[in-house]
Amino acid sequence: MTESRGIGQENKRDGKGESTSRLKEITEILRRNKVLRGVTPQKLRVVLEELGPTYIKLGQIMSLHSDILPKEYCEELMKLNSEVTPMPFSDVLSVISESYGDDWSTTFSYIEETTLGSASVAQVHRARLVSGEEVIVKVQRKGIRELMARDIRLLHKAVRLIPPVGGLKNVVDLDQILDELWKVAQEEMDFLQEADNMEEFARNNRNVAFVGVPRLYRQYTTSHVLVMEYIDGYSIVDKKTLEEHGYDLNEIGEKLVDNFIKQVIEDGFFHADPHPGNLRIRGGKIVWIDMGMMGRLTDKDRRLLEEAVQGIADRDVARVENAVLSLADFRKGKPDREQLYQDLREILQRYSETDILGIDIAEFFMDVMDAMKKNKITMPHGLTMLARGLTHMEGVLAEICPDINMEEIAEKRMAESRIEHLDLKNTLLHGGKDFYKAASASARIPSLVSQIMQEYLNGQSRVNLELKTSKDLAWLLRKLVQNLVIGMWVMALLISSSIICTTDMTPKIFRIPWLGFLGYAAAGAIVCFLVVRHFLTRPKK
Repeated sequence: MTESRGIGQENKRDGKGESTSRLKEITEILRRNKVLRGVTPQKLRVVLEELGPTYIKLGQIMSLHSDILPKEYCEELMKLNSEVTPMPFSDVLSVISESYGDDWSTTFSYIEETTLGSASVAQVHRARLVSGEEVIVKVQRKGIRELMARDIRLLHKAVRLIPPVGGLKNVVDLDQILDELWKVAQEEMDFLQEADNMEEFARNNRNVAFVGVPRLYRQYTTSHVLVMEYIDGYSIVDKKTLEEHGYDLNEIGEKLVDNFIKQVIEDGFFHADPHPGNLRIRGGKIVWIDMGMMGRLTDKDRRLLEEAVQGIADRDVARVENAVLSLADFRKGKPDREQLYQDLREILQRYSETDILGIDIAEFFMDVMDAMKKNKITMPHGLTMLARGLTHMEGVLAEICPDINMEEIAEKRMAESRIEHLDLKNTLLHGGKDFYKAASASARIPSLVSQIMQEYLNGQSRVNLELKTSKDLAWLLRKLVQNLVIGMWVMALLISSSIICTTDMTPKIFRIPWLGFLGYAAAGAIVCFLVVRHFLTRPKK
């Protein structure tokens, strides 16, 4: 089906006036909430709720970015309610017809007027195809793309009202956040991308007997309309109903975690929003729905993630640090490795008394992400999505089977994955290459030593040193240099004054030439100052 280009076009003639009016409205809301005094997490959530559905969606996207926003802001924004007033049913039918380029009744025999759910970007209706299949129709709100584009532009202007100190603006670059939000929002508003996600997820899990994915009706799907199989079944957190129908909640929890870890470690493509509303139980299967928010990890990301997990298990700070630095994006500048090492060591020490299987992996992951932000290290977007996914998984497990240990299941799955995907031929090949490189490098050691000694004898050797000191040592060295310089001034004053005393210079003070007397007095004052400062000052911690 071809898609009409006329969907959601704003009135060009009134655009400027609407933007001016909306900017005034935004400014008034910001002033009413006293953003000039700073933006706390609670205040930011309230402001977004008052600004309306578009901003609620932006806030939900912001809550995913633990790599940009502090943890307390992300946690508060996750409280935003996604349910908003549905658009008129006539608009729903209009969007479908314009998107298909034909009347909606040629595809559907009926569409229920009452929504199953209405969010800021789209709403969902139950329907039946003319061929008889029961389906779900996800319809994008009319004009939402143009509306969000306008509001993003206005927000760029409005953030200038926020003071540079206090609250949020002194922690993050708000313009950068807005640009990132718009990029993610555009991806979510393209239902063809969500359709691609559904097909890839289904392929990855086709051999997993206990996992189900709604059937996609690709022929009826456009960038504004998504049609998929209707899933009945039971909510994953409806414990009473599940137990009445013979389901074991612990088994559901174990299989849910096992599949999620499989998505992350083996597939590198995982559901980033596994809250209870996106998980159903039907016919003995866990059915994953709503693929609009997915995370992706490269082979390198997954390998380094496993390396970091192993370093955490071994309490090896250096190993964790190296994995983090290998994952990081240094566009914001080079981090202070010493500070990063100290921050990671503090995190590991905090959990040192806890067995690795008893660690809350979601909370631990968020602590590490906070350390990354503190050291201005930007992590891959997939890892921020993983942090969000882990938080939701912990929430689901706490609801249905709190005794299930997510870390134990994850460790078992990762161990099995390493064995199943062990390629002996490649392992031996890479091992042989590494051995060859090591042997070659070892053979060159005598010649390199000879070269170094020859350069030393010829006076051509050069040593590059990078010195790092603790705060106490730096303070001590700084004070030592200052005292040496002042001491040299005192010595110079005493010597010059003594020389002047050998002359008959007049006038005299206490039978000492006045210039010499001033030199002695200045030297004495400096010595007294140094003695007093020595006892009053201490190094800053």
